[in-house]
Amino acid sequence: MIYTCTLNPSIDYFIEVEDFKLGGLNRIDKEIKVPGGKGINVSRVLNRFGVENKALGFTGGFTGQYIMDCLTEEDISTDFVKVDGDSRINIKLRSGRETEMNGRGPEISEHALRTFMSKLEVLEAGDILVLSGSIPDSLPKTLYELIIKKFSEMDIKVVVDATGQQLLHVLPYHPFLIKPNHVELGEVFDVRIQTVEDAIPYGQKLVDRGAENVIVSMGEKGNLLFTKMGIYYANIPEGQLKNSVGAGDSVVAGFIASYVKQGDIVKAFQFGATAGSASAYAEGFCTPETIDELIDQVQITEL
Repeated sequence: MIYTCTLNPSIDYFIEVEDFKLGGLNRIDKEIKVPGGKGINVSRVLNRFGVENKALGFTGGFTGQYIMDCLTEEDISTDFVKVDGDSRINIKLRSGRETEMNGRGPEISEHALRTFMSKLEVLEAGDILVLSGSIPDSLPKTLYELIIKKFSEMDIKVVVDATGQQLLHVLPYHPFLIKPNHVELGEVFDVRIQTVEDAIPYGQKLVDRGAENVIVSMGEKGNLLFTKMGIYYANIPEGQLKNSVGAGDSVVAGFIASYVKQGDIVKAFQFGATAGSASAYAEGFCTPETIDELIDQVQITEL
């Protein structure tokens, strides 16, 4: 079974305004509301590929109920801990460029955290746990580290998509996959990474420190996979960027979806890289059809 964890879910409210006027009245040309948060994005993409999974985390209020209702409508299993306060709303404004305004989210009590941790007790050998996104201020900053430490000797594959010290602290427990982008990778080591060549020594360091597999997203420059067996590069297929939100989560979901079906890390990397581009080139997330259209353009080169 695959479990995704979103500690601070959201309603992502996408709005389009043709000519946004700061300080003036603006009329929305197009709007859409979807359940959001990095782990939830992974769940939704996995579901599109017929991969069963369960979404975990915290939800609260009318916004939290909306999130759960939307996932139920998509036939995604959920087991959220309900908390006081409303789940956050993130605004994604498109007016020539994309502008994001993310809410803070509700406070999470010690009792709610204990309840959440008890829900993880159902995991067993062979399961995959995806820890994805930021940790709310009301929770311990070491929470991902505590969780992966708990499962490090139970043959449970843990995927971590986090930043900074949260990422570094899980490395000794050998996460199955981590996925920083090139900016986040640079922040970890306090360097500026602009090219594939810049990224290589630092991606390798993450493997040397314990990660089994590392995918570094390089934006329009492609993707890199680091393993103990080698380093691989995937190019970006042709297409027009329409939506950058969730593209990185699609890489993670695509990688997992392929891996659980074929067990091949390099093929999973190709599928994940294609899924990221297919989502970026779509109004929503990638689909099996959009993957089929692009995957032959994504070539894997061992460096």
